[in-house]
Amino acid sequence: MRVYFLDSSALVKRYISEIGSTWVLGLFEPALNHEILVAAVTGVEIVAAITRRARGGSISTLDATTVSNQFKNDWLTEYQVVEITENIINSGMRLAELHGLRGYDAIQLAAGIAINQLCLANSLLPVIFVSADKELNTAASNEGLIVENPNNYP
Repeated sequence: MRVYFLDSSALVKRYISEIGSTWVLGLFEPALNHEILVAAVTGVEIVAAITRRARGGSISTLDATTVSNQFKNDWLTEYQVVEITENIINSGMRLAELHGLRGYDAIQLAAGIAINQLCLANSLLPVIFVSADKELNTAASNEGLIVENPNNYP
């Protein structure tokens, strides 16, 4: 069992087929018993990404509705949601300044770092930070996280 923290750019691959989707789907194999954590803002980001794909015509409105409903169901049952605390906000502001990250990317990274600190404090293996965003991955790596980019697994 490993602990994975997925940002929105990685988790969306579970719901919309694109490069890296097969690799992301593999994280959810029941026999592996992985813990999948996501930041609370991820819920909004995934629904927005699905909706924008439908509006852009890359998926049908019917498929978007189906996928969005599946995600909302999974949100309640399959993910450990990391609430956005004042400490995460403060860390996110520092990370945004330090690495020049977009707002929600800084929050994603701050949440991943917080989870990693909890894992290490409890003698668990370090978290694996999963993102398809190169800039965010560089920042996460610079912050000492183990990083996986699903786009490296076509």
